[in-house]
Amino acid sequence: MATPTNLPATFVAGNVLTAAQQNGLRGAFRVLQQVEGTYSTQTGYTSATYATTNLTATLTPQATTNKILINVALPCSTDTAGGQLGIRYVYTIGGSTTVIQTFTYALYNSAGGSYANFSGPVAFTPASTSPVTVTIQAAKTGGGGTVYTNVGNSAASIVIQEISA
Repeated sequence: MATPTNLPATFVAGNVLTAAQQNGLRGAFRVLQQVEGTYSTQTGYTSATYATTNLTATLTPQATTNKILINVALPCSTDTAGGQLGIRYVYTIGGSTTVIQTFTYALYNSAGGSYANFSGPVAFTPASTSPVTVTIQAAKTGGGGTVYTNVGNSAASIVIQEISA
């Protein structure tokens, strides 16, 4: 792949570059595509067993070496002091599901009823050009009471981007 400091000999000053030539100059670490998903129904969790949320997005990578970058914004709360929300990122390819990352999000508030906005960027390489579905799962991982996502039916979002290698 050509870089701006090492142009191929066929590139001559004053010539207009083709789209393919311009793409070759852009190099790695650029966003090739982006897919977004939203969900806005409040959901409560009282179990430590992870449940699939409706916060999901799917894209088909262009190359097996490319990465997928995930960004999530998820309003959450607890109705009891010390509630902990577990957030897990998973991806599915052809019916096989893999855990990417798990977070434990402490929603401590001495009076209970705390509110926060979870966000956590994560990147992974699926090593596939088949459709990749990224889904967020949630569970109550500690404390009493109930932990909630999409508090007050606030919108949560997931953005997945394919990043060139």
